[in-house]
Amino acid sequence: MIELTVVGGLLVFFVIGFVTYCLIVYNGLVQLKHDVEKAWANIDVLLKQRYDEIPKLIDVCKAYMKYERDLLERITKARTGFMQARDIDSKTNAENELAGAIGRLFAVAENYPDLKANNSFLQIQNRVSVLENQIADRREFFNDSVNAYNVRIHQVPDVFVASMLNYRSKPLLEIPAREREDVKIKF
Repeated sequence: MIELTVVGGLLVFFVIGFVTYCLIVYNGLVQLKHDVEKAWANIDVLLKQRYDEIPKLIDVCKAYMKYERDLLERITKARTGFMQARDIDSKTNAENELAGAIGRLFAVAENYPDLKANNSFLQIQNRVSVLENQIADRREFFNDSVNAYNVRIHQVPDVFVASMLNYRSKPLLEIPAREREDVKIKF
């Protein structure tokens, strides 16, 4: 009778220990699974921010390039007009256009060395660079989270609980070969 009580007590202790162990493993695996999902959600937030910033960067680049192109085209056109002018009136008109264009260029250079468009570009460029660095950090954190999860679901004895929960390996974020190629920017 004492032996039966001892065996029963050991059996209860073993069952309670086993259930406790399974709960600890289960909770650890659930935590890792949610860490992976959270890490991806954090990347997704930054990707959305980058997605929102890039059109602004492109618009500022286009506007800045247009402003410079227009001013430089005016100077070039006025210079060509002056060189092609044959009479005094033509030369005077061409010189007035050239002087006006150069005056605008000097005014911009002297009074506004950092053009507002350029400041906008630099700010947006900086914002996108910061986002790119944050995305890289979060990708690294995501891969660390996935790696911890994958290792844990394949380790004995956690593999048994993971298989009962139907937990499968998750892929690491890898850079596609096409993204390793040199970027060609066209406007």
